[in-house]
Amino acid sequence: MTMADTKQIEDKSKVTEDELAGSEAPLLEHLVELRKRLIYSAVTIVALMAFCFIFASTIYDWLLIPYLRAVPNAELIYTAPQELFFTYLNVALFGAIFLGFPMVATQIYMFVAPGLYKHERKAFVPYLVATPIFFVAGAALVYFVVLPMALHFFASMQTDDIKMLTSVSEYLGLAMLLILAFGICFQLPVILTLLAQIDLIHVDALKKGRRYAIVGILIFAAFITPPDPISQIGLAVPMYLLYELSIISVRLVERRRAAALAAQEAEIASSSSES
Repeated sequence: MTMADTKQIEDKSKVTEDELAGSEAPLLEHLVELRKRLIYSAVTIVALMAFCFIFASTIYDWLLIPYLRAVPNAELIYTAPQELFFTYLNVALFGAIFLGFPMVATQIYMFVAPGLYKHERKAFVPYLVATPIFFVAGAALVYFVVLPMALHFFASMQTDDIKMLTSVSEYLGLAMLLILAFGICFQLPVILTLLAQIDLIHVDALKKGRRYAIVGILIFAAFITPPDPISQIGLAVPMYLLYELSIISVRLVERRRAAALAAQEAEIASSSSES
């Protein structure tokens, strides 16, 4: 082994040690860090909830728009004296979760980042931008498409003798559940691409798992949505399309990794031949 080869090995070891620096910590330190991130997230949600409670009626009016589009001139009722108050509390919590989602995602990243290599931390950053974008995309799909269609389907079942008198808490519970569920489900490409970045999942496994993914998506959609075909199809179809998008994204990640590895090997071979 030449002196140049020995120096290259030492340099690689030094780089690896530098990348791993700060990634090892006792269990107690990890627990303390986790507690800190949870506290930051909880304080953010509580503060935003107090803020959103001030504008709860305005948020309520916005959430009511899909219902009025599907059922014009409809009226919502509440059947208990405290129901409307707790409904506004739930609306405030919904607004806090919606607005605080980027902050919570950032806290998750800050907890995970010390345990990653430097190149893995750099790869993580773009997904902090993609996460809220996909979340808003899922929420928008519910707000503008799925929820009005589902409500129109339910309203069409009325007869001359049976009228739909919707409780305000029941409707808003449905609307908020669907918006949050779709927003979280739309994180599928982000999660799978991140797993590919750290080499925990591969495109071949995703391709082979298509049939299982379809069954899992259908079961999940049936579990998380109301028992109507519109909501279930409205969630299942986008999730499958996102799964296919994930396959494309993971393939691009693997191609970039292979190209970088080939360039690194070529550089090492060139350095060895020169020495």
